[in-house]
Amino acid sequence: MVMLALVAVLTLFATRDVGQLWWIGLLAVAGLPALLAPGHRLVGPLSRLAEVVVLGLAASQVGAVATIGGEIGGLGASAVLPYLAVPVTVTALRRRFSEGAALLAVTAAALLVAGALTEVDGERQLAQIGYLAVCAQWLILAGLGLYAANTLHRVMQVRGASKPQPYAEATRLLTQLRTVARQLPGATLDPGGISEHLLEELRAVAPADRAAVLSASGGGRLVVLAQVGADRVDWETTLDADSAIADAWASQQPQTAARSQARSHPGGEVSALIVPLVAGVRTVGLVVLEADVAHAYPPPVVSRVTGLTSPAALRLEAALLFDEVRSLATNEERQRLAREIHDGVAQELVMVGYGIDNALATVFDDAEETAEALRTLRGEVTRVITELRLSLFELRSEVDRHGGLAAAIAEYARTVGASGGLRVHLSLDESTARLPAATEAELLRIAQEAVTNARKHAGASNLWVTCEVDPPYAQIEVSDDGHGIADQRPDGRYGLAIMAERAERIRGRLEIRPRQPSGTTVAVVLGSSPRRGNVRGSAAAAEGE
Repeated sequence: MVMLALVAVLTLFATRDVGQLWWIGLLAVAGLPALLAPGHRLVGPLSRLAEVVVLGLAASQVGAVATIGGEIGGLGASAVLPYLAVPVTVTALRRRFSEGAALLAVTAAALLVAGALTEVDGERQLAQIGYLAVCAQWLILAGLGLYAANTLHRVMQVRGASKPQPYAEATRLLTQLRTVARQLPGATLDPGGISEHLLEELRAVAPADRAAVLSASGGGRLVVLAQVGADRVDWETTLDADSAIADAWASQQPQTAARSQARSHPGGEVSALIVPLVAGVRTVGLVVLEADVAHAYPPPVVSRVTGLTSPAALRLEAALLFDEVRSLATNEERQRLAREIHDGVAQELVMVGYGIDNALATVFDDAEETAEALRTLRGEVTRVITELRLSLFELRSEVDRHGGLAAAIAEYARTVGASGGLRVHLSLDESTARLPAATEAELLRIAQEAVTNARKHAGASNLWVTCEVDPPYAQIEVSDDGHGIADQRPDGRYGLAIMAERAERIRGRLEIRPRQPSGTTVAVVLGSSPRRGNVRGSAAAAEGE
């Protein structure tokens, strides 16, 4: 639309004839189908073909009647030819470069035919230098633009092919990490183990009475990953201090010094060598070597040390990254355990402490009351110990490779039910096919949380556990005949939030509803239920305890 308005103004300026604007209207009609159906396989190309044919005829006619150019006739064609950018640009944006080249060829043919048929002052317009120059100019510009777009597209394709997609790259790296972790010794992905091994190698090629490997910990400070020497050393770990350690970290170059980098050094002759561990462009740590003699680290020694630290930097970076990934993976469980300890065992121990205070207050006044208080405290301690054992049992519980999800849930429900005086009813229906290990682990944790909530907060006598697994479908349901979720303790709702987060993580849905005539039902459903006309090799069991 903008280009149509532009060429309309240029045509009116060049010809001083309003009647010539009918060519602009004809261009609009020719381009309308491509505008209304841009993705159609035939309408778009045919519409653009009509545009360039009309454009060739219009350029010839407008060039013939234009008043600009003086003695050089045909320059008026430049008023219409800028519209050539519209169909050519559309083909470039749609990556139809062969169609764009064909449009340019048709445009050139239309301009030549129209110029040969149009007469101006008794001669063919094709013989006018101005007409030929203007047509060649716009055809060349459009061709260069199409070629540039095609080249850019190819470059982007090559770069896209050489750079793996994020998920593919993550999968490749994690697979390599798993393979390497299985092949290397157990301590090889431990930052401390790698640092100790590096120090042993360095002491074999360079004298050192004490040495350490330092790494960043945030806040502009360093932490000691490993150190060797007769005595414990208080190393300088501040990166903004005036020290060779700070200089080596900032410059990423080895530094030597004639003074110790330890705050606790008594003095005397000292030689210090600080070598940064650089992986790529990132400093991941420092190696500090010190000897109680002067000039202990000449250039040949420094060269041997850097020869060992260069490959060690990559190993240390891999270990630090692995440690960070492991910390992120276990952070959620740590948070959950912290909440459980705070809301469970910690509160119970506080109550035991209050009971001890009351017993001490009455020990001399009423021996019988004190004895009763101590018996109560003994019962509370027994209960707290039971809670701790159940928590440890929950942490140790996992889905066995051979037993399956249903067996793990059944074992946990039996154990917890027996400790809480619950009558447990089990209904298990599990196919021989298995869910992914991570999904089974999440479903087990959800079932454990539901069983624990029923035992601790529901005040129930019976517990019904149903497990139905037919991958990719699964449904775990835990019901009790307690007093219902509305009357449960507030701390039990933390468990509900945890279960909802776990269900969302495996793309399942958590359902919590009242059970008639009393109690609560907690269910987690994964996928949609298949048609189960027969068992199809499933292992089904139903039992009550």
